[in-house]
Order: sequence, then structure tokens, then C-alpha cells
Amino acid sequence: MPAVPASVRAARTGMRELLTARGVAPEVRDNAVMVTSELVTNALTHSAGDRVVCRLHLTADRIRVEVEDQARGPARPTLRCPGPDAQNGRGLLLVDALSGAWGVTDAPDGPGRTVWAELRRSPDPAAG
Repeated sequence: MPAVPASVRAARTGMRELLTARGVAPEVRDNAVMVTSELVTNALTHSAGDRVVCRLHLTADRIRVEVEDQARGPARPTLRCPGPDAQNGRGLLLVDALSGAWGVTDAPDGPGRTVWAELRRSPDPAAG
């Protein structure tokens, strides 16, 4: 996708459609869509690239969202502790809260990185 704000909406819409078609529970689907939105927004805001790639991997029990960027920004994605009046800096906190695990992988053969998050495919019974 081009590294433009409209790509965030396109990624959310595509993720919602794919997960709905595969019968993912609404709560889990909504969380995966939110994670996708935050990861794509983060890539657009901080990577200074021309494009981002969004991938979905489904297994029987996991959803893995990956967003690849060109890693032209000054720093790797990390959790921040924004102040109460800060306008941004909460995206990865939200990803951390909604996913079971997340991380950053550098491209093996050149500039670029993939930020990924994994979610349980079935709703958490303890949350209910």
C-alpha cells in the first residue's frame, strides 16, 4: 500500500473483511482490526517510507498481523509512556494490551522491518 493516511482505512477494511469471511468471532476480529490500524499508522508516522505491506496469517488458534515498512525512520518501534496530555504515543500500548505478543523483526537482506502482533483466535473466556 502507498504510505498515505488512506491506507490505514484500507488496511482496517481489508482485515475486517478477511476475518469476517473466515468466521473469526466479532470481539477478536475487532481487536485484530484495531491492532492493524495502530501498526499501519505507526509505520506511516515513523518509518518515512513510500509503502507499507500488511499481512495476515491465520492458524487454528492464532491471528498474526504483520506490517512491513522501509525502516527509514530514526528509531525502532518501542513502547512509550506518554503523559496524560500527550497527543500521541499510545499506539503500541494498545497493541500490547490487545495482543498476546508483539515484536519487531529487521529485514534479513536490506532496509526494512516488520512489526508483528499475535492474538488468540478465540475470545478469552476469562474476559467474559
